[in-house]
Amino acid sequence: MCFKMETCLKLKDSYSFKKWPIAYSWDEDSKSINSKKDNISHRSSLSDVETAAQDGEAKKVKISILHQMKRASGTWIRYTLAHSLGRWLLYPGSICLLNKVPLKLLVNGRTRLMEDFRGKRAKLLACDGNTIDTMFVDRRGENSGKLGTQLVISCEGNGSFYEVGCFITPLKAGYSVLGWNHPGFARSSGKPYPENDVNAMEVVLRYAMHRLKFSPEDIAIYGYSLGSYTATWAAMAYPELGALVLDASFDSLLPLVAKMVTKRVRKLVLQTIKENFNLNVADMLRHYQGPVLLIRRTFDEITTTQYHLESHLPMIQTNRANDLLLQILKCRYPNIISGVEEVVQQWLTADCPRVERFIYHNFYRVDDNWCLDQLKTYRSIVGSQDEFPWNVGSDLATARKKHLALFLAKKHLKNVEITHGRTLPPDEFELPWKL
Repeated sequence: MCFKMETCLKLKDSYSFKKWPIAYSWDEDSKSINSKKDNISHRSSLSDVETAAQDGEAKKVKISILHQMKRASGTWIRYTLAHSLGRWLLYPGSICLLNKVPLKLLVNGRTRLMEDFRGKRAKLLACDGNTIDTMFVDRRGENSGKLGTQLVISCEGNGSFYEVGCFITPLKAGYSVLGWNHPGFARSSGKPYPENDVNAMEVVLRYAMHRLKFSPEDIAIYGYSLGSYTATWAAMAYPELGALVLDASFDSLLPLVAKMVTKRVRKLVLQTIKENFNLNVADMLRHYQGPVLLIRRTFDEITTTQYHLESHLPMIQTNRANDLLLQILKCRYPNIISGVEEVVQQWLTADCPRVERFIYHNFYRVDDNWCLDQLKTYRSIVGSQDEFPWNVGSDLATARKKHLALFLAKKHLKNVEITHGRTLPPDEFELPWKL
């Protein structure tokens, strides 16, 4: 497509969507929302996951005027860097020059969803004034059976769109799906900052519950790559949601950024990230009590921090999903994981199904039935007081704790042999295990 034709298509597509009416606004049905978000502002919910470094800066200390000026100038530099180059690099999908997806492909993908899958496109209004472009495919009452009654809300990565992104995976798997584009992506207005993403996620959730009439327990959030941040925020703010699936995710953005910059600018870049793009998934995940599944891509070149010297392939033991899994287990089953963490780490080094099965079945000989009975017995004893953390495992022998730790690790993490940029095959998508 020549430049002139592409420009005309872009203007036509943009002008057409601007004329669309608002299908749903963030403040509709606000009184009936059952969410932690009702009692806290966006800023306070984001501050729950701020790092200790940020808290330390907020403390009042007696410092010299010169030091204040130096710190103020440093803060200004980091702010400017974050709101220009930082945002462009972190969200390339919002920048025409960095966006690798042609506009024609987005238009064709959107048209296909509406024609082949009877998708319903809608414009939503977030509380910050941004309009969010969404697509909904309803499978209720179709041949999809029980899967169709389950809504999967997809949260795209930093360079993908619902037209051609992870939205397609649960759709082809048979679920009802609701997709949306980040602020500043395609026809969604605004700029992609964490707080804007949170605002967009909130109006999408309210739209799903109050306009599309899905109950919270029938809604699963599927976050891919950087979309894991908004997906995990949704689970934290709306703990009644049914499930959370994180694909190609990470525990914190900082280790991934640190591997990409030189030592000379590392301190500046990391401090900039902490202050402006602190996407700490692990901290928010602690607040969600529901079922969680991590999908780890064994050839993921983005979420790993080291590579093999000879083959240049990602070293799976440095995949940040490993750290996220360990933090989940420590938060939910502290007595089980305590003292046997190295066993889980050993299982996490498996880079293919054969090695994974050998460690699990042949080396440690994990008895799935015994593990399941232990967990069911504990839950029957505590009854309705079954919120995490669980005290199960404190009186078990070390060998038995190893079995339980591996059993839970396998239930919370699934390996898929693909790279970061590929769309997850539909047959690999599944909802989390639930006891």
